[in-house]
Amino acid sequence: MKSAAAWVALVVASLPLFVAVSPVAQAEPHAPVIVTLGDSLTAGLGLPQSEAFPAQLQAVLKARGRDVTVIDAGVSGDTATAAAQRLDWALPDNADAVIVELGGNDALQGVPPEGTKAAIEKIIVSVQARGLPILLAGQEAPRNMGKEYVEAFSAIFRDLAERYDVIFYPFFLEGAALNAELMQPDGMHPNAKGVARIVENILPKVEELLARVAAKG
Repeated sequence: MKSAAAWVALVVASLPLFVAVSPVAQAEPHAPVIVTLGDSLTAGLGLPQSEAFPAQLQAVLKARGRDVTVIDAGVSGDTATAAAQRLDWALPDNADAVIVELGGNDALQGVPPEGTKAAIEKIIVSVQARGLPILLAGQEAPRNMGKEYVEAFSAIFRDLAERYDVIFYPFFLEGAALNAELMQPDGMHPNAKGVARIVENILPKVEELLARVAAKG
């Protein structure tokens, strides 16, 4: 029969083997954080925060089993240049992806398309330098700005999306614009139902954005 001391020695000797073959505890999966950088269309002007685009997008994603946090970094009245200037503090360190929705105020103010393009390009370059995938939502200029301006403005978003390989959604207000039932009385901002329509339409692109986040690991 082995002595008590021999049994203790045997158990101690086996500990390294036990540790080596024990399964490693798996870390909890990280819940992606999407930052929506935009103007009043993102901030939800005229709506309770619970009905704004970021909140409705997060709710729909969670309903689909996606544990995603959507942060509202929208500021009403922002031009692309103003958003570029606040980018450093608008993006938290835990951001995983960014939706860029800007340009509407530029068009309303008649900002030259090249100025808007330069500002959005600066944002894209800065966000990509952090290794974050981007979903760029395009805008359209009012038709009373003239055909040349409207075409040049529309081209901004497509050109930048192609140049920097970002996910592209041509028109943020698609499905809501010009529909009185989905827009607020000002005709420029969606109501709660309009935001729901926007979320529904843009959702496949958001899923594509999350796929890029997952691919990064």
